[in-house]
Amino acid sequence: MPGRPRDIPQRSLLHSPDLCEEEALACRGFRRIAGLDEAGRGAWAGPVVAGAVCLPLDIPDLAAHLDGVRDSKQLSAPERTRLYHFILKWASDVSIGVVSPATIDRVGISRAGELAMLWAVDELSCRPDCLLIDAFYLRGCSLHQRPIIRGDNISLSIAAASIVAKVARDKLMRAASAAYPQYGFSLHKGYGTRLHQQAIHLHGPSPYHRWSFQPISLAGGLPL
Repeated sequence: MPGRPRDIPQRSLLHSPDLCEEEALACRGFRRIAGLDEAGRGAWAGPVVAGAVCLPLDIPDLAAHLDGVRDSKQLSAPERTRLYHFILKWASDVSIGVVSPATIDRVGISRAGELAMLWAVDELSCRPDCLLIDAFYLRGCSLHQRPIIRGDNISLSIAAASIVAKVARDKLMRAASAAYPQYGFSLHKGYGTRLHQQAIHLHGPSPYHRWSFQPISLAGGLPL
């Protein structure tokens, strides 16, 4: 039976993410440690996207090179973009996994989040031997896993993955906005703002919407 995600004392959340978890795993013999996190879980529209990031622990002062990397929700869009490029520069491997709204409707958001992470792991150029995950335990995955509650505040690998996932998802939502400009996806990224709710009321849902989510399921009709 997998253990429950390890909680972290509150005082740890006051500090920037670091490499303590990764280094502890390296001391146990793990050599390719991937941090995983997702973006888009609570949105009404668009995919759920997971990021996977492997950091090279043999680079001196790696944490200093990635200074500022933290939970993507704590960063502005320009900060995320800037740090995203630093992550691509210093990480040994980066990938994403994307699960469509239709699949979210079919399997549910919890399983969709798991699938996004599993697919992100599959997209890494070299298979990791250990996963650091923000609160999740991935079913059907034989790799060693270490789920950490609020892991994007603790582990630099998870925090980097949260930025990769968010930047990748925002790019997809800007593309969706170009296809369906009436919904303002580029502004709210599919989340439940008043602007988004008004657009659904005026135009009905689109193929980018999650039909199993309220208020989409209450809107009726068929996708545009």
